[in-house]
Amino acid sequence: MSAAKWRRAMNSSATAADLSPAARGTPVVHPVSTQPTGSSAQAPAESWSRWRASVQAIKWRHAIVLAVVLAYPFFASPFFTFQIGAQSLALGLIALSLTFLGGYGGMVSLAQMTVAGFAAYMLAIFGTSSNVAISLGWPWWLALIVAMSLATLVAAGIGWLSVRTEGIYTIMITLAVGVAFFYLAQQNYTVFNGFQGFSKISPPVLFGVDFRDPMPFYFVVLACSLAGYFFVKHLIRAPFGIALQGIRDNPRRMQALGYNVTAHRVAAYAVAGFLAAIGGILMVWYNNRISPGTVGTGAMINILIIAVLGGMKHPIGAFIGAIVFVLLQNFAIDLVDRERFNLVIGGVFLAIVLFSPDGLLGLWQHLRNRVDMLSPNRGSGRIHR
Repeated sequence: MSAAKWRRAMNSSATAADLSPAARGTPVVHPVSTQPTGSSAQAPAESWSRWRASVQAIKWRHAIVLAVVLAYPFFASPFFTFQIGAQSLALGLIALSLTFLGGYGGMVSLAQMTVAGFAAYMLAIFGTSSNVAISLGWPWWLALIVAMSLATLVAAGIGWLSVRTEGIYTIMITLAVGVAFFYLAQQNYTVFNGFQGFSKISPPVLFGVDFRDPMPFYFVVLACSLAGYFFVKHLIRAPFGIALQGIRDNPRRMQALGYNVTAHRVAAYAVAGFLAAIGGILMVWYNNRISPGTVGTGAMINILIIAVLGGMKHPIGAFIGAIVFVLLQNFAIDLVDRERFNLVIGGVFLAIVLFSPDGLLGLWQHLRNRVDMLSPNRGSGRIHR
């Protein structure tokens, strides 16, 4: 056989072997799925049942927490009701504004305590205080509306200045605004009364109820905190909140999709400023006074510590961090000197950041996942899902 005939014979045999059954005209038999026909119909039902179970668990958790916070003042002493409970809720509301900005908008602001302090100053200036030469003496409800409105506008202005930057530059701009307002309040005596500030700024007496008492004041703070919490929970699921989270993750893509990134960020600052203003008014009623030390650098950093302690990705984390902070603030002096309180707070803050970047709630979720992994029934459920 010649070399040419040998090559033609090899090519023809290889071609015949490479042909698929369909190319040779052989009918193709497709494998039949051995999965039962009812399983595809059962999968949505199982998913629906799991979703209903999770929703019911969340509702039960909310109901238990609500029952605890409502019954708390009836079992706690006036000190724990006012000094621990009311103060934690008011600080948690201010920290919630930072949690909303940082956790869902990706914008860390150090000016939230500045906005809260500005609202408190406006309440003292337009309302009544010990300094009758400066305070205008308007009705408390009108002074309250004006103070909250002006604080919200100031927060939107801070956002308009800072949203065009990212990262450390945003933090530095908000820090500069906070420090500038601190020195303005400390050095201006015509409007802010200098380092003395304002005192005798008490909550009103309404329908015969004196809200200066621990229990009525606690329920006022609790109502505002619950309203702020559920408002944020609803807002992050609304179209605005979903768009804000998309801007946090990829602003260029959201801009290409037609979203106004700057407008959404400024609006987020305004919403956060509104929450901080409510918390600031509650804090000035709690302290019965406002001074430049309330809006100093230490106070601004304390709000950041509270938000990080609880967890920036969870609205409830702001209140958990506030409870831990207030408890340490009141009882750490039994272990260390009052001057060394910041050392204790710094140590706790470093421990949380190192071992759980998502705060105490992240640590709790990590422990739950470890327990679920060690559970003997966990693996079987995962396989058959």
